[in-house]
Amino acid sequence: MNGPQDMGGFTRFGPVKPEASEPVFHEEWERRVLALTLAMDACGQWNLDILRHARESTPPLKYWSAGYYDIRIEAHIKLMIERGMITEAELSAGRMKIPAKPVKAVLKAGMVQAVLARGGPANRPAATAARFTTGRKVRARDMSPPGHTRLPRYAQGRFGEIAAVHGAHVFPDSSAHGLGDDPKWLYTVRFTAKELWGHDNKDQVMLDLWEPYLEPA
Repeated sequence: MNGPQDMGGFTRFGPVKPEASEPVFHEEWERRVLALTLAMDACGQWNLDILRHARESTPPLKYWSAGYYDIRIEAHIKLMIERGMITEAELSAGRMKIPAKPVKAVLKAGMVQAVLARGGPANRPAATAARFTTGRKVRARDMSPPGHTRLPRYAQGRFGEIAAVHGAHVFPDSSAHGLGDDPKWLYTVRFTAKELWGHDNKDQVMLDLWEPYLEPA
């Protein structure tokens, strides 16, 4: 889906202005949100792509006006309600009203460092040979898919060049909707800023894109 996260090329948003010496957390509640969301992600009720799709399904005006941790906790609340882990009544009351739903795993404080260090590799065995090789000219498909995708709107229909081949990885468009890993080849594709936005300079943008997003140029 083309969601509010696809801001590349949008007008009237102004330049990105990094905050000097930005702290990890601006408010104490952000620290608590991170802890809560890490704990919930470990329960085995959803995967990374389902969670990302939940965030990017936020209505645009709400998404653009909210901070990172606001968007993060709202997505988790949505998934928790959908899966019967909390109720609307509990959310309003701020406390448990019915027995907790059993989950597959519980992340305890002493486990956090090891779990984060281990990460969540998404590489998988390839079922087919790679269609493209380094240096190949390609075009990002003009898809506008109704479901989740990692192909940015600003790159759709644009021409680029394969800069690297990374092997097969979990395909987000399937994984986000509970359709399994469906591994596809993953490539880094180099686009010029002129191709993407008409800027007459030497800037380039590197995007990691799955094979179904691409076609020969």
